[in-house]
Amino acid sequence: MGATAPSKLFSIMKIIPAIDLQGGCCVRLAQGDYHQKTVYASDPLEQALIFERCGATHLHLVDLDGAKSQSVVHLEVLEKIAKHTQLILDFGGGIKTETDLKKVLDAGAQQVTLGSIAVNQPEWVQEWGATYGYERFILGADVRGEQIATHGWLTQTDHSVFNFIASYSACGFRQFMVTDIAKDGMLSGPSVALYQKILAEYPIELIASGGVSSYADVETLREIGCAGTIIGKALYEGLMDLHKLLQSC
Repeated sequence: MGATAPSKLFSIMKIIPAIDLQGGCCVRLAQGDYHQKTVYASDPLEQALIFERCGATHLHLVDLDGAKSQSVVHLEVLEKIAKHTQLILDFGGGIKTETDLKKVLDAGAQQVTLGSIAVNQPEWVQEWGATYGYERFILGADVRGEQIATHGWLTQTDHSVFNFIASYSACGFRQFMVTDIAKDGMLSGPSVALYQKILAEYPIELIASGGVSSYADVETLREIGCAGTIIGKALYEGLMDLHKLLQSC
C-alpha cells in the first residue's frame, strides 16, 4: 500500500522512527508477543542510515533481547549507529544496573529509556536522574489497560501508569513514553483516550508509542498535546513516507 500525503501541516512534534533489535535484526512484534515477529531488515545500521537520509534527527533503539534477558545485549549495534550517524539516540532494553547505564551512555546514547527498572527500583532511578541529569532519561511505561507490564512485556504488574507518572514527575523527570501493548504493531491507531487522560493530569512531555498507522494519527497526537511519537511498523510497511512526514512536522 502506498503512502498518502498528510492533509495539512502539524505543529512541531518529534517524529521518532524505531528500530527494535532481536537476533541482530530489525524486527517488529505484534502486541509485545516475541513469537509474533516480522523481520524487516538484517542490518540495523543501514536502516538507521535510511531514516537519517529521510531527514530523521532522532532514533528510538530497543534491545528486545536485552529486555527479555535483563542485561544489555546489543551494545555494539548502538556503538555502530552512534559512530556512523548524527542521529540523537535513545536506547532501552536490559538496563538493570548503573554499570549498564554507563555502558549505554559511553556507547553513544544521548538518552536512555528506562522501563522495568523504573518500576522495580525507583530509588535507583531517582538517584540516577539527580546524578546524570533528568533530561538524559525517558521513563517508559508499557501498559495493558492502565497497568504496567515489565521485562519485555512478559510480566504484568499491578502498578498504575498514573501513579508511575505522578511519582516520577514529582521528582523532576519530565519525559515519559507510554506504549499501549494492545496497539503496538497492530496499525490500529494510537491510544488517544489514554494519552488525553494522562495529559489532562500531568504537565509532562509525553511520547506516544504503539498503533500509529497514518498521518491522521500523528495529527491527532499533536492536537492533544503529545511532545513526540514513536513510529515503527507504519514506516516499514510503507503506510507513511518518513520524508514527507518530517517535512510536515
